[in-house]
Amino acid sequence: MSRPILEVIALGPEDAAAAQAGGADRLELVSDMAADGLTPARETFAAVRDAVDIPVRVMLRAADGFAAGGAAALEALCGTARALRAEGAEEFVLGFLTDDGRADLPAVAALADAVGPRARWTFHRAIDRAADRDALRKQLADQPGLDTYLTAGSASGVDDGLATLLAEATRRDEPGYEPQIMVGGGLKLKHVPVLRTAGLTAFHIGGAARPSGWDSPVSADAVRTWRAALDG
Repeated sequence: MSRPILEVIALGPEDAAAAQAGGADRLELVSDMAADGLTPARETFAAVRDAVDIPVRVMLRAADGFAAGGAAALEALCGTARALRAEGAEEFVLGFLTDDGRADLPAVAALADAVGPRARWTFHRAIDRAADRDALRKQLADQPGLDTYLTAGSASGVDDGLATLLAEATRRDEPGYEPQIMVGGGLKLKHVPVLRTAGLTAFHIGGAARPSGWDSPVSADAVRTWRAALDG
């Protein structure tokens, strides 16, 4: 098996440096964890970029929830995306749903266009709130730059979504299933063996990297524990 990817949520350069020291392969950079992660300031991205030499995926999300908002809100977010791209960001995290639980293709396409065809991006846990996961994947199958789905398999977390993750792992060659599955959202060390056995090779942690709670910084030692579990 290939060496698994470990992605860690970072809020700033101190988190980023600790995550890299612990063995993280990639960062998801966000702000405002009370809202489950929003777009960070351009200055924060610049500071993180200068603090580490691992890839940084930047969240593009202006408000809690998975609706893109109106035209003005979407255009503002696209402007932020272009500014982050100009600052040097090359990887992003995004994803929006319509009121009926389908992928919001106009919003997704607008942001994909804003970051440019060379940028790589993750469709985040909006997939776990989709009305039909399979239909959403097929909706997004031709989106340029989409290379990862961040998912717990269920809106309530990996405990409830494990069977879905294992089933989707067997469909890698089907249209819409080519992007990598990155498991995150209530992920626990006890889940790792069965997920690795199923061939899943990408994992995402947030609170698990902060043993003292979300208000505490990333712990390099906590990240090392996950690195060892994934590599074991």
